[in-house]
Amino acid sequence: MLWDFSIATTISALVRTWPFILARMVVYTAVALAYVFVTGVGATVGWGIGAFGGDGFRAGATLIGGVAGFALVSVFVYLIREWFLYMLKAGHIAVLVEVLDGRPLPSGMTQISHAQGVVKDRFAEANVLFVIDQLVKGVVRVVTGIVDFVAMILPVPGLEGLARFVRAVVRVAIGFVDEVILAYNIRIRSGNPYATAQDALVLYAQNATWILKNAVWLAAMVWGLAFILFLAFLAPAAAIVYFLPGTISNFGFVFAIVFALCLKAAVLEPFAIASLMQVYFRAIEGQTPRSDWRGHLEEVSDKFRDLGGRARDFVGAPDFSAAPAGQTGRPPPSPPPAA
Repeated sequence: MLWDFSIATTISALVRTWPFILARMVVYTAVALAYVFVTGVGATVGWGIGAFGGDGFRAGATLIGGVAGFALVSVFVYLIREWFLYMLKAGHIAVLVEVLDGRPLPSGMTQISHAQGVVKDRFAEANVLFVIDQLVKGVVRVVTGIVDFVAMILPVPGLEGLARFVRAVVRVAIGFVDEVILAYNIRIRSGNPYATAQDALVLYAQNATWILKNAVWLAAMVWGLAFILFLAFLAPAAAIVYFLPGTISNFGFVFAIVFALCLKAAVLEPFAIASLMQVYFRAIEGQTPRSDWRGHLEEVSDKFRDLGGRARDFVGAPDFSAAPAGQTGRPPPSPPPAA
């Protein structure tokens, strides 16, 4: 099969966690509308100021006002990124873990408070989760470089252009892997999230080729659908711009991108994460983190070493005796049936 996850299982998991899908849609719709509203206010203010000059001055002032409004919302979204991760993404991952493990879930909107309790038990504070997330992203990139997935699928020389394109797709695909590492951390329920993140990264390294293959397919699906959404939003975005003052027609294109990205974050990304969780959990089944991979990551990744230092400071040095030197772990089991 082209991929090793079940689309039916993923859709079922998303349906069962509908309160988080709804919450994500509300939040990201609010973000999209904030971009439109604040950009429109900025453009209106600029248009008003432009009344003191000629047509060229007014057009420039309108554009500057619109850009300033757009930038203001972007700064706000950047500043609350920790909240997004802690309250929305991590909470959704927590309930997805329970669904995929076959555990019962609270009904309705009580899922959200239940998931927040799970996340707080694992990470205590938002900044702990945020630090782990940033460190994990760096290590995932290192592991992907070590594995050189592109060279495996394009072994024939002279395909540099195609290789660059595939590497770009892989860079997008690994954006889903750090969410899966977070899912493992929640699933294990350990008292040391830093040490557990290290274990999850070693397990990822042991199975990176299999996991990356699926991540690439998911990236192609998600961004392909996002592009279709962008095309669908072009007409309504242009209609919104028509009612804004001045001539800032290019913002119709920008708004279409914003709307498509917000819907991607609300619905398509949870689809990708739930699918890749299936692959990751199946791949690592029965395995323990190998000491040779752990040692290699200690050598090549300062962020992996940083995780280790924080783990030791958290509750003392973690015990790695369960993974003796040279342990290979058992090979990955057969992939689950795909739909």
